[in-house]
Amino acid sequence: MSDRRVFRWATTSARLLVGTLVAIGFVIAVVTAVSLPWPTVARAPVAITAMPAPSASVVVCQGGLLALGRELEDVGRIVTAAPQTVTSGVAEGRPAPTSRSLTTPASDGTAPATAVVAEPMDGTRTDVAASGSSTIVADDLSGFAASACRPALMESWLVGGSAATGASDTLLLANPGTVAATVQLTVFGASGPQVPAGAGELVVGPGAQIVLPLAGLQLGEESPVIRVTAMGAPVQAALQASITRTLVPGGVDQVGAIAAPDRIQVMPGVTVTQNPDAEGTSDAATVVRILSPVEDTTAVVTASAVGTTSSSAAPMTVPLTAGIPTEVDLGGLATGQYTVEVSAEATVVAAVWQTTGFGEGADFAWYSAAPAVAGPGLFATPPGPTPVLTLGNPTAEPVTTTVDAVDGSFSTEVTVPPGESSSVRLTSRSVYLLDAGGDGIRAGVSLTGDGALAGFPVWPSDAAAQQITVYP
Repeated sequence: MSDRRVFRWATTSARLLVGTLVAIGFVIAVVTAVSLPWPTVARAPVAITAMPAPSASVVVCQGGLLALGRELEDVGRIVTAAPQTVTSGVAEGRPAPTSRSLTTPASDGTAPATAVVAEPMDGTRTDVAASGSSTIVADDLSGFAASACRPALMESWLVGGSAATGASDTLLLANPGTVAATVQLTVFGASGPQVPAGAGELVVGPGAQIVLPLAGLQLGEESPVIRVTAMGAPVQAALQASITRTLVPGGVDQVGAIAAPDRIQVMPGVTVTQNPDAEGTSDAATVVRILSPVEDTTAVVTASAVGTTSSSAAPMTVPLTAGIPTEVDLGGLATGQYTVEVSAEATVVAAVWQTTGFGEGADFAWYSAAPAVAGPGLFATPPGPTPVLTLGNPTAEPVTTTVDAVDGSFSTEVTVPPGESSSVRLTSRSVYLLDAGGDGIRAGVSLTGDGALAGFPVWPSDAAAQQITVYP
């Protein structure tokens, strides 16, 4: 081998060795860089917290009782059958609320739905409460109806009413805002959830109310539950329910919405006016309607007399199929006031139907589920029979609540034991401040008289505006 060849081989080997060592060093450096933490520079973003200006508080009253089909030449014409008398108010020292009428579909234009508005004061929101009632005795409508005026919502649930023979129920959608709302209606019935033809994009104009016959949405459905979903602007949804039995009107009611499904639904203040063995009580007089919107589950229904922890009837276990409403007869309840509770593993909506009888002069009421009231809030009692406030405590601890008339004429403190209910007699046409004293209290106002039955839950006040954080 020549010296030149030896030299060439030696230099090539040296280059290979150096390249290998460099590659190994590079791999070691990369592995080390990945495994070891790198120095970082943390800079907190610039944040500005601000309190948004409080807006006016707005609640909507449903308006007077409406009648359809009174004129043979125009059966679709809507007329006002009875006016609604409204009681409204705010806390002491706050500016008095104002009201404005919404555009009504009633051809006579009387007793329209109204928006009750309370302006903020000193940079804080003003809570407002209102409720209304109507009485009618006519060939096609008879009874007493009372309802609380509620804020508009982006989603609400209506549990009540019927589209079966004899019922003349209507759906009321009101938009108190300044822009139009597009509404979709989902009707849950025996065939499951359905969006009826024409109910997918209903337009409710600003400052207007529209009325839809329930039979036009789901003809023949005996136990509907309606989900109202709004886009563009919130709407206030309600039902007017009435029934006629063999040409004899059997009552009328205005049914408010439930804000959202929950695993516990409580209906306080259900009033039974006849004993089970009384004449004319062969039909079901107390019925609970329940819906699990999303999943199959099992619900437990209990009815407890006000002032006791013991159930007035054995708790009932009810299987629920998702999307299909179920009704349960609570027959056998003696005369008195009750709190009905529905509990389930899945979220449900529920309401109780109660009647004073099945003959001439009878009336009925839908008692919608009451949400939990945590802090102080206002509610109003409408004209009519003596109102009774029922406080239900489904929690495991006693809760002390206070009820004060805003005009200073009445004040009381009530301690509700765990699992019990208590009641307080109030005065009609008044505004009260309810301080729940803790989480979990459910409250309802019931009104019972001769041929008159009505009730509605007490809602918590709208939450005050919270601070917002802006990142410029």
